[in-house]
Amino acid sequence: MENELSKAERTRQFIVETTAGIFNKKGYAGTSLSDLTEATGLTKGSIYGNFKNKEEVAVAVFDYNSSKVRRQIVQLIQKAPTYHEKLLVYARVYHSFTAATFPEGGCPILNTAIDADDTNPILKEKAAAVIIRWKKSIEELINGGIAAGEFKTGIDTARIALSLIALIEGGIMIAKVTSTPANLDTVLKTVNDIVTDLKT
Repeated sequence: MENELSKAERTRQFIVETTAGIFNKKGYAGTSLSDLTEATGLTKGSIYGNFKNKEEVAVAVFDYNSSKVRRQIVQLIQKAPTYHEKLLVYARVYHSFTAATFPEGGCPILNTAIDADDTNPILKEKAAAVIIRWKKSIEELINGGIAAGEFKTGIDTARIALSLIALIEGGIMIAKVTSTPANLDTVLKTVNDIVTDLKT
């Protein structure tokens, strides 16, 4: 029985990993069942034998893509020696959003938020939860920097956190729509300035 479960889990993981780039590029509505069968080489029955429906695959894919980005960020934050450098990790990771280490198709938060805005409440909720967690992480880093005497006191942490997220995600969107990565570089310089301005 245990082997059967692990085989099912392996198949689920294979489906998620193989279709991750498709969902991230085409979106939930734009991804068809034939896209999934073509990418995986599995039958419709095989896919729906492991997932209830396309939405369940899309949710698992979003979790997979967003955790891929999060893992990179967490690893780099742990290595960064100062709170200033820890905060700049976000700019560094998103600066390379076209690199091989980033999920195919770009930022899964931005893609999912735009794609699922009014059409898919479950995916919208997932994207919102990731943004809320991201905001909390930035606030914790700023508060850590204040406590360490590295940042000024009296900082509006919620405003700074939301502004950094908006700049990063907005910069990615502009770079993507205009096919001009330099636009993101410009926005990330502003992120850098804001973070540097927090220092005492």
